[in-house]
Amino acid sequence: MKQKTSFSRRQWLERVGQTAAASAVLLSTPVYARPAAARVVIVGGGFGGATAAKYIKRHDPTIQVTLIEPAHTFYTCPFSNLYLGGLRQFEQQGHRFDALRALGIDVVHDYASNIDNTTKKVHLLAGTTLAYDKLLLSPGIDFRWNALEGYDEAASKQAPHAWKGGEQTQLLKQQLNAMKDGGTFILAAPENPFRCPPGPYERVSMIAHYFQQHKPKSKILILDAKDAFSKQPLFQAGWQQLYGDMIEWVPMSQDGKVTRVDISTNSVETEFGEIHHADVLNIVPPQKAGVIAEKAGVTDASGWVPVKAHSFESQLVDDIYVVGDATIASPMPKSGFSANIQAKVAALAIVNSLQGKDIAPPSFSNTCYSLIGPDYGISVAHAYALKDDQIIEVSGGISPTEADTAFRQREAQYGAAWYDAITWDIWGTRS
Repeated sequence: MKQKTSFSRRQWLERVGQTAAASAVLLSTPVYARPAAARVVIVGGGFGGATAAKYIKRHDPTIQVTLIEPAHTFYTCPFSNLYLGGLRQFEQQGHRFDALRALGIDVVHDYASNIDNTTKKVHLLAGTTLAYDKLLLSPGIDFRWNALEGYDEAASKQAPHAWKGGEQTQLLKQQLNAMKDGGTFILAAPENPFRCPPGPYERVSMIAHYFQQHKPKSKILILDAKDAFSKQPLFQAGWQQLYGDMIEWVPMSQDGKVTRVDISTNSVETEFGEIHHADVLNIVPPQKAGVIAEKAGVTDASGWVPVKAHSFESQLVDDIYVVGDATIASPMPKSGFSANIQAKVAALAIVNSLQGKDIAPPSFSNTCYSLIGPDYGISVAHAYALKDDQIIEVSGGISPTEADTAFRQREAQYGAAWYDAITWDIWGTRS
């Protein structure tokens, strides 16, 4: 993997500060009166949707903002690996919506079952219909069931994916706790694109930490549908330093791509017919945009959502905006930080459109921290801009490969601070 040119944390903070200053100017734009309050409906209360709801209301308190989210408590995927590693309690992953309600946002706990983009109506499972002037979707991901032979939704009850926060994460943790010492944990990692590119590799790091503490004879096998992965040199150096030969990574070119899952024997078969048996089997299947995006008519043949990069409005349907993991926004990764930033851009674009104003060209950023051990953190950070209405990377880098122990400890601390800061920004809660 080609390593990006590193830049200092001071340079990164200066860039973020410049972006924040520009955003402050835009926030000062006056609100103009309209004959009737505009209606914005948001589907999905995660990193993208909850952020959009908050910032639309902040930009223009007269807008009627309705947030549709079935869960009363939203459990995040970011930092769920730390729960698997025994470093956090499951309850710390949960965030409620009281702070958003206090802003005047109507939070409705229901499922969006369908969207009529002609009449501009959202149909809820309970039977309610909501009209909108602007609709923002933050639907996250759904899975391509049976893209791996034998792996459907029913199979995930035995071999969990744990790639959505909540019950699946708890199931995988229960299986790890019950596994015998000396057992084998297998993680099947998907090909790109998928939610959280470093996620599978942080997950095995945290599980290796748990095994080292409680089941030191156990082994971890990563069967990968790729030949390279995010922050690969940093992960592999950390694995060797902290866990020796406990973790084995098999790339696609060495027959690492899983093509079939057999739940009856808790085994997988790779492309060239090799069978691997697991005591605990974690399948991260191929993915696509959340199903409501398809029902809204905003997905293309790839299964993802093409958007206008300056506003995150759908390229296919007017007045529908999509942010987060569901979008085609490369080179931005599918991450919680990206969803948060994209939602702020979309929120301002929606408000300006309703007020009949143009939007200033946005800039974007992403920072991703990963833990290899409790005091061993690594990170990647990038800044992005627009060119010909395409998102381009303008600067970025990863943690130094030869950092000392103190540096790795600080990175772990920065990661914890990032999670507290972003959850406070979105839901008004800290863990």
